[in-house]
This record gives sequence, C-alpha cells and structure tokens, in this order.
Amino acid sequence: MEIDRQYDLIVLGSGPAGDSAAQLAANAGHRVAVVERLRSPGGVVVANGGVPTKTLRETAMYLTGFMDRRTYGIGLALQPEMLAERLASRTQDVCQTIASLIRENLAARGIELMHGTGRVGPDRTVTITPSEPDMSPYTVRGRTILIATGSRPAHPPFVPTHDPDIWDNESVLASGRIPSSLLIIGGGAIGCEYGSIYNALGSQVTIVDVASQLLPFLDCELSRRAAETYRRAGVRLILEARVQSVERVDGQLVVRLADGTTLEPDGILVAAGREVNTDGLGLHEAGVAVDARGRIVVDEQFRTTTLGIYAAGDVISPTLASISMEQGRVAVAHALGIDFKQRVASVPLIGVYSMPEIAMAGLTEQAAAGQGIDYEIGRCDFSRIPRAHISGHTDGLLKLVFERRTKRLLGVHVLCDVASEIVPLGQEIISQGETIDRFVDLTLAVPTYTLAYKLAAFDGLAQLARSAVETGPPERQIAPSERAAVL
Repeated sequence: MEIDRQYDLIVLGSGPAGDSAAQLAANAGHRVAVVERLRSPGGVVVANGGVPTKTLRETAMYLTGFMDRRTYGIGLALQPEMLAERLASRTQDVCQTIASLIRENLAARGIELMHGTGRVGPDRTVTITPSEPDMSPYTVRGRTILIATGSRPAHPPFVPTHDPDIWDNESVLASGRIPSSLLIIGGGAIGCEYGSIYNALGSQVTIVDVASQLLPFLDCELSRRAAETYRRAGVRLILEARVQSVERVDGQLVVRLADGTTLEPDGILVAAGREVNTDGLGLHEAGVAVDARGRIVVDEQFRTTTLGIYAAGDVISPTLASISMEQGRVAVAHALGIDFKQRVASVPLIGVYSMPEIAMAGLTEQAAAGQGIDYEIGRCDFSRIPRAHISGHTDGLLKLVFERRTKRLLGVHVLCDVASEIVPLGQEIISQGETIDRFVDLTLAVPTYTLAYKLAAFDGLAQLARSAVETGPPERQIAPSERAAVL
C-alpha cells in the first residue's frame, strides 16, 4: 500500500468534535489533517443542524415579532412566500459565514482539509475517496486517528421517506415551505424547537409523542411549564400517543394514531432521534468495536478497542455540540500527550432553543429524589424580575435544587428567552460543589436576568426557615443571619 502522506492526527469529520480536536492538536504543534464528506467544513451542525436551526429561530422572532406581540400589540404579517425567502436567505448567509470561519481557522493553523469520505485501514491508515469524481482514492497514515463522523436523523419504518412534504430536521430547511399545518412526530428538543419556530411563522403545529411529558429529560416542573407555554401559543400537544401509519390518500397526507385518531397535516416533520454515522468506515476490519446500535465503544479517554484510534461526539452517542467539542479535546489531549484537558465536565449543560429557551445543568428534582437525597427547592418566577418586565418577557422560571442539610447546589433549571445564556453560572456553582449561599453573596447587576439566581436562593433559604419552624431544625441549625436575610 502506497502512503501519500503522514500526519500526527487524522480526523474523520469536521463537526464540533472533529474541529475542536484538530485545532487543539495543531495549536500544540502537531501535523493534522481533517477529512470531511460535505462541501463545507463544520459538519451537519453548520450545514443543516444547530447553526441553521438557531438562525431560523432568531430570524423568525425578528420578522414576526413573535416574542413581543403581547408586549407591544403589533407584529409583522409577511406573505408566506416572502417570509420563506427571507428565512432561507438569512440562514444561508449565516451558515456560509460560519463555514468560512472554520475553513479560515483550519488554514491558519496549518490543518489540511480533505474533502471526501474516509475508510479506516490497517496500521492506522485512512483511504480517502475524494468528493471530486475525477480524482482517484489515496491513502494517508496517522499516528492517531479520531473518528468524529457524527449522526443523522432516524427515520421510523412507518414513515414514507420520499414524500416531498415529509421532512426531518435537515431536509425541512431545504424545503423552502412554511406549511399551513405541521405535524411533528417527537416531543424532544428538535421537535419542540421546530414546533415553536413554525408556530411563530404561522403554521398550525401539532406535536405527537409517546412519552407522558414533553422533553422527558427535563425537570418535570419545567416540562409542564414549557407545555403550558406552547399551548398558550397555539401548539397542540398529543402525548402518550403512538403514530401507527403515515400515507397519502387522494393526495392528502393522513396520519393515524394507535387510538384511532386521524390527522391530515399539510406537512410532517419527523423528529424521532438520531442514528450514528459508522457505516462504510471499515471499523470491523480495523478492529474497532461497536454496540448493537452501531455506536463506537470507547473508554473514559475515548480510546476505541484498536490502539491509536479514538472516537468522540455523536458517533459514540448522539449528544449536544458543546459536549462533543469537549470530548474531542479530551480525546486528542490523551492521544497526543497534550497537557490541556483530561476529562469532560462532570456537569454538562443542556439547552433547548425553543421559544422561550430551556436550559439545565445538574440534577432534576426527580433525579435527586431517586437518589434518596434530602433536597429543597428555591424558585424565582420571572414576573419578579425587573429586567423581564422591561423586555416584556415575564413568562419564565429559574429553579434551584439543593441539598437540605448542606445547601449544596445540585441542579439549576431555567425557562426564559435567554436561558442558555444564564444557566452556565449555575453550572459553575454546581461544578465547584458550592452552596446557594454563593448567589446570596454575589453582587449581581440590576436590572439583569441573573438576579433570578439571588431571588431563587433567598426563596430556598425561606423554605428551609419555614421547615425549621414547622418540623424543628434540621441537623445544622440555620444561622440567625440567614434567617434575617429571608424573613
């Protein structure tokens, strides 16, 4: 086998995991190559995933005034064709800009970008089939290989795959349509994000899910609050329901549920999870083990079962872009001996970019109860926040879950228009093992949304004080200064 070039690191995939890993390795002085099957770097996150989705959300809010209609009593009502054109144009511009930034960053660090598909071979080689049809395959070798080929939307067997009005979260952006009615199969993050976006754009949205609550990974209170918000906005929720069939009848899409309910939407969005991209990588021949769902098996350092080959991101289990990035960095830090980052944060952030946003870090109330933790809750409704009244976005909640005896913060859960921006403060307090007293001690700018942390902490202390009065003091008596602060 003739080897064209040799590298310290070859990365398959330029999404969040691959890009962050490649740049870290290059910054440390290693020779790096990245193989990407799409025309632009950044993977599906930039092409038709997180970046365009969030851009679509921001554009929809601006063009329709959706979040501010109740505050100001006005909103734009563009024709669907014009609205769709503006959405597509803005989304394309942002995606191209970010792809260009990634390309420039790779070039500035001397990282070679190879367009094509890669297949892992023996002795840490990768055979690349170029995207250009007139180019022949070639083989390169790496001291280390990182597989970060991501994932794709899952397609349930009962859903036709070639109907022009049935989409997944990647193809819906290319449809150029704003359907008059949209049925979304799946009440997870993707379903709720697109549901709120298309509701703002004027579609009659229905979300169907087999679970008993939206976004099952959320704290139950936040899930209920989100559901109430969506219903008030006009989204129809059908929970604990299973889709039995999807078909065309006399030109009309017909969806039948297991309970006999029949729905006839103008369009269908399938948001039923994701599948990993491990097909065609030559993993079996290379000795890289995968589980029953095709996900690459790794250890805590993201090593696969083959020496010198690592994996990170969705390809080991579909996750958030922020987590994938950290996994990629940790993988190459161990692989190449870079003294930078040895582990992924133990308290990851979770964000849902719906309208409004939802974000969390740490334990939910239900998880704390399941672990037998004696916990307490502190809440701040955003109707108590001056900044929320100024912006007109008072429909929000910040909830703290903390251990009763020590007041150590266990979880933070936020529903508001900027939830993803303010949840990291709570994540840091959890990661450091600190207590809700930290929020009491902080001087927070007024008016800001972060003030909700202080008010939620005071509420939590008040709950402890009431509990002490009603049932006697806990193991550690509340200090007089704390009692004075909350009474």
